[in-house]
Amino acid sequence: VWSCCGCFCIFHLVCIQKWAKDSLFLVSSPLTDDDFGKKDYPWPCPKCRFEYQRAETPSRYYCYCGKVENPAVDPWLVPHSCGQICEREFKPSCGHKCLLLCHPGPCPPCPKMVTTTCHCKKAKPVPRRCSAKEWSCRLPCGRMLLCGQHACENSCHAGDCQPCPRVSKQRCICGRQTAERLCASPQWQCDQVCGKRLPCGNHTCEQVCHAGPCGDCPRSGKRFCPCGKTRFTLPCTEDVPTCGDSCDKVLECGIHKCSQRCHRGPCEICRQEVEKQCRCGKHTKCMPCHKPYLCETKCTKIRDCQKHQCRRKCCSGNCPPCDQVCGRTLGCRNHKCPSGCHRGSCNPCPETVDVKCSCGKTVIKVPCGRERTIRPPKCKQLCSRPPTCHHSTQEKHYCHFGRCPPCRQPCQKTLTCGHLCPVSCHDEALVKQTGSHQSAGPWEQPSEPAFIRTALPCPPCEVPLPVECLGQHEISPLPCHSANPYSCKRFCGRLLDCENHTCMKECHHVTKLNSSADGKKAGPECSQCEEECTKPRPSGCPHRCVLPCHPGDCPSCLQMLKIKCHCKLSVLYIECLKLTCADLKEKELLISCKNQCPKELPCGHRCKEICHSGSCPPNCSQKVKLRCLCKRLKKEVQCSKIQEGQASLECDALCKEMKRKAYEIKEAEAKAALEEEKRRQQAELEAFENRLKGRRKNKRRKDEVEVEQSSWQKYKNFIMLPVFGVAVVMV
Repeated sequence: VWSCCGCFCIFHLVCIQKWAKDSLFLVSSPLTDDDFGKKDYPWPCPKCRFEYQRAETPSRYYCYCGKVENPAVDPWLVPHSCGQICEREFKPSCGHKCLLLCHPGPCPPCPKMVTTTCHCKKAKPVPRRCSAKEWSCRLPCGRMLLCGQHACENSCHAGDCQPCPRVSKQRCICGRQTAERLCASPQWQCDQVCGKRLPCGNHTCEQVCHAGPCGDCPRSGKRFCPCGKTRFTLPCTEDVPTCGDSCDKVLECGIHKCSQRCHRGPCEICRQEVEKQCRCGKHTKCMPCHKPYLCETKCTKIRDCQKHQCRRKCCSGNCPPCDQVCGRTLGCRNHKCPSGCHRGSCNPCPETVDVKCSCGKTVIKVPCGRERTIRPPKCKQLCSRPPTCHHSTQEKHYCHFGRCPPCRQPCQKTLTCGHLCPVSCHDEALVKQTGSHQSAGPWEQPSEPAFIRTALPCPPCEVPLPVECLGQHEISPLPCHSANPYSCKRFCGRLLDCENHTCMKECHHVTKLNSSADGKKAGPECSQCEEECTKPRPSGCPHRCVLPCHPGDCPSCLQMLKIKCHCKLSVLYIECLKLTCADLKEKELLISCKNQCPKELPCGHRCKEICHSGSCPPNCSQKVKLRCLCKRLKKEVQCSKIQEGQASLECDALCKEMKRKAYEIKEAEAKAALEEEKRRQQAELEAFENRLKGRRKNKRRKDEVEVEQSSWQKYKNFIMLPVFGVAVVMV
């Protein structure tokens, strides 16, 4: 591959060699055959058009840094890299070299730190990156300009100061004329010829407006004859004569000399007869030296395009490239291939096209054909189009294509209320156009909505003004266009005539009957109280006041109350006033029905007290039967003593004797069952051992084991009969 030094684009070595060859042929095609290949013309990069000389045409394959020829392939390195340190000098040159490994593309900015001062050398030196070592302190430059009278007023800058912008009266070089000119160009020439007498006294100076002395007369001193062999010393008024000798100057042929006598002007052409050989070397002929000799024999060799013969008369054998134009349309679709007839695909179009911004001040050159896909350059000039709204000037924005962006300045038009419109300019608002087109039928496709730019009226004024509501509850800021008395949506809240309720109407206007009236009193517009009296009644009175809502205290309640007694079995009718005015004891007696309490005590017996409130007394006087643990003995005891655990009945000696006998019987049964289980297990063990011995394989005899009856089995009937008899007697 080969990498361009300008754009660092990578091309195949064979492709770039073919491109360079075709480019050189395209440039040198207008030349004659004799000049072909002699003059050094540059060839451009296919992408950036960076020019290279003919000698710079790549012929060998190098790595990116140019140190190693034919770098070896290494999977751990960048392709086409030698792996060594780059060491190329940074651009612009700063004295340091790139420390990265051999890499494609441009070297990064120099990363070293240096201590530098600003452009004007006024600020203190500071450490900065070498790539950004040039910086400005923003102070006035102050350096003396070239005019020698004024100092530079620009801020600290790089390079030479700009020419002095001031104007002054200045004389020309010869001092004859005076004119107002820029201070930056103090020296200027007028159009007059000097005309001063030369030292010879015969001629005048023919130079135009010059400084210093005119010098000696150009015709004075020693002069040579036209052939240059004889020197004469003559006054400046006389011309130099010819010497009469032969001229002997070498003619244009470069072989023979001029045979004429010394003469003025150019020598004639060489007319000597010589024997010349044609360019192809096949024929010879005697003819004048100044005439070239070309025979009529046409060359039959095939040119490098491998399509056409040379067909050039008297060809020297070094056939030039095919002179027929390719003529195929290039990839740019604007031009045809101007190269000579060639093999393979055509090269990219060598022409360049200017792509301009909207105002035309910013221009970039791109290869032909890319102007349709490349974006126009970004222009840093401000847009100079006049504003399309009512403002005198538009917002500053850069050069662009298409319409200017909508104006965002405040409208500032005076509204009817006197305030200024604060919203953004709306002289060119984008509005959707509706109803402009009516479809001919259901078969017609609905078109997209059209948008038009039109001026919209100013919106209503939104300046806040303090406004009090109708009911004088609050003062709120309202927009200027709707600054009228309003309803705050609260309840009116003014005290009605009943002095118990307030007006529940929504905030409304209230007319004051007199100026001294309280602002919290209801007016004629307020509602009338239609509620019942809701004042609190005496404690225990469930009835409402029979009067409508009124001021002052309510009358006494005379209604009868229907109340159940404490036991909830009887219904009593009592006057409400008596019940509410009675104390606790009197209420207890009034609500009692005077009957026995029907409630059950925790023990399950009925309460013996008269109808009462609250829980029943815990002491029960009912007589109940108490038994011992074996249920054989019993006696009557008061219920309250049993609940308190004060009464109990213990078993006597007979009860204990019966318990002992029952325990012995149970123990004897358990012991007999254990012995029976042991015998059964012994029998199973012996049977299992007999099977293992295998004495009788086909016919096995069942062993009869005589089990001796235990003492319990022998005498259980004699023991159990008396026990069951005693139990039946006890029951």
